[in-house]
Amino acid sequence: MVSLRDPFMDWVRKLDEIAEAVSFEGSIAKIDARNLTHKELNDLIRMCVEKGAERIILKNVCGQRYIGTRLYFPGKRVEIEIFGTPGNDLGMFMNGHRIIVHGNAQDGVGNTMNDGEIIVEGRAGDVVAMSMRGGRIFIRDDVGYRTAIHMKEYKDKVPVLVVGGSTQDFLGEYMAGGVVLLLGLTLNDLKHKASYIGTGMHGGVMYVRGRIENHQLGKEVGVVEMEEEDYRKVEELVRDYLKYFDDVSKLDEIMGEKFTKLIPVSKRPYGRIYTY
Repeated sequence: MVSLRDPFMDWVRKLDEIAEAVSFEGSIAKIDARNLTHKELNDLIRMCVEKGAERIILKNVCGQRYIGTRLYFPGKRVEIEIFGTPGNDLGMFMNGHRIIVHGNAQDGVGNTMNDGEIIVEGRAGDVVAMSMRGGRIFIRDDVGYRTAIHMKEYKDKVPVLVVGGSTQDFLGEYMAGGVVLLLGLTLNDLKHKASYIGTGMHGGVMYVRGRIENHQLGKEVGVVEMEEEDYRKVEELVRDYLKYFDDVSKLDEIMGEKFTKLIPVSKRPYGRIYTY
């Protein structure tokens, strides 16, 4: 017997049911994510933007993935404020919006992000800024493994990642462009523990506040002296970090510590394994 059910209409009816989780106050939309799957939540976020929301407040978020994706609206910038813990791939493919997380985030924050800004008032998991190609990410505390892996830049798009704490191994692995700033504010002795920093790195720059030893670095990365332009760039990013998370009066204290500048020593470290 052939079913006459229409899957699309079934989903429309489901969307009507979950729409009860949304309330509007002018251009501000509020969504209670308590009983929503990641697909239901993201459908509601998109629906809110289509209805004119400029700011979306998400309450009771608990592990829903992909928040901030599927929101390609050229020329429109939406702010998403998250209370709770978003799941993997927060802001994946994001193109110009702004996400603020009042808490921690899981893996893949800013995966292949193209533009916009993500601010996490806590720590984040592994592969933060993976393949990020534009925009800015600010993490207040620590991050996990393989942060900034495959980060890249193209013409006027230069992605920026600022981490207030420290990182696990393989920071900047295969990094091809962009700027990473590691402040070490969660370390008692300002000594970073990560190994294999910059392994396979062939573009971009990393600035590390605190102590790192040569044995912690990948063979594809080198240490060079900070120049006046580097200090200006770092100070500007530190000011923004403090504006989001802390007290701007701590600027001198943070800038008073030593910064290490890391750049690649090869443009194509693994070129010999390819046939072209």
